[in-house]
Amino acid sequence: MTPKTSDHILIVDDDREIRELLTTYLVKNGLRVVAVPTGRHMRAALEESGPFDLIILDLMLPGEDGLTLCRDLRTGKYKATPILMLTARSEEADRILGLEMGADDYLAKPFSARELLARLRAVMRRTRMLPPNMGTVEASQKLGFGEWQVDTVARHLIDDGGVMVALSGAEYRLLRVFLDHPQKVLSRDQLLSLTQGREAELFERSIDLLVSRLRQRLRDDAREPRYIKTVRSEGYVLASAVEARD
Repeated sequence: MTPKTSDHILIVDDDREIRELLTTYLVKNGLRVVAVPTGRHMRAALEESGPFDLIILDLMLPGEDGLTLCRDLRTGKYKATPILMLTARSEEADRILGLEMGADDYLAKPFSARELLARLRAVMRRTRMLPPNMGTVEASQKLGFGEWQVDTVARHLIDDGGVMVALSGAEYRLLRVFLDHPQKVLSRDQLLSLTQGREAELFERSIDLLVSRLRQRLRDDAREPRYIKTVRSEGYVLASAVEARD
């Protein structure tokens, strides 16, 4: 039975054959798809055909490249939209750079359409999935720690001056895991499992990069962090207590 509303995917890739192949395959698998060749067309599609449940974004694009577009998406009103980045280059440095810019997952060309479908479904599932309940704190819309507050419905990080700090989907999921497990040391494997699920590749460097990005959002000194502390040979811990706030 076909669902009333299927997931809506935006593909941004300058290779016409890839756009056509992916569009055909994803539509065949029950998704709605818009495919465009450039960043300019991407922006038009976001305004005219959105909202989208996930954006497939090629790294190597004419004009504005995928990293620039990813960074812009993460600082604008589409900051919570999951991004699956594609690239013809498979070097770890490229993958790390994509994750630093805010991509939720990364797939190197050539790839199979079947693998891409599995990856995008996993990313959307992780984005929609909250971490396991951890007591009465979960019942509150707003969680506070130190000078920060998190609106768990709008997924906003707010400082003590009322200023909202934008978070990518991956950053929010990681912060939420820490908020659900305050003052508890979590290994990189645990953080990978809680934020990315069983489908995750064991790419521990991605957790280190996410922690670094989250510390920047929290204005935490990496050398002497106040909130997210490194526990040598074990992992990371949110050192602050967490409380429900009105």
